[in-house]
Amino acid sequence: MKVREAVLADAAEVSGFLQELAALGKRSLPSDEEYVRSNYIAHADRIRCSVVEGEDGSLLGLQILKRASEGNPYDVTPGWGIIGTHVRPSAARRGVGRVLFASTLEAAQGAGLEKIDATIGASNPEGLGYYEAIGFRTYKTSETSISKCLEVSA
Repeated sequence: MKVREAVLADAAEVSGFLQELAALGKRSLPSDEEYVRSNYIAHADRIRCSVVEGEDGSLLGLQILKRASEGNPYDVTPGWGIIGTHVRPSAARRGVGRVLFASTLEAAQGAGLEKIDATIGASNPEGLGYYEAIGFRTYKTSETSISKCLEVSA
């Protein structure tokens, strides 16, 4: 597996596996190419947006790290990081998330982030387990989501 920075040309393939996740009930946000471009790959608050390529060159996952701005949709403290992880269903449980997070953590440290928020759907046990396994801990809950935090150390 190879991690690299996402580019605009990746939007179509990422959109495809996001649509797969939505069809499985594991995603409720939009999954179209424009959403991928504007909210992940080219987002104004983006610190890093990485993809993992498999042996055949296909994309297995995407992870976005943004800096929380005032009025962000997750109500995250401005200045914290906001992370999102999406793994192609056929690549689940193969270490894609861990490979992505190594790159993301390096970017968070380089950007001087103190904390990173991961807000996960309450009905997403795989996502909740992933973030817990890499060190995120619950700090806020609602009826529909659980927010986890990681304290970034340099």
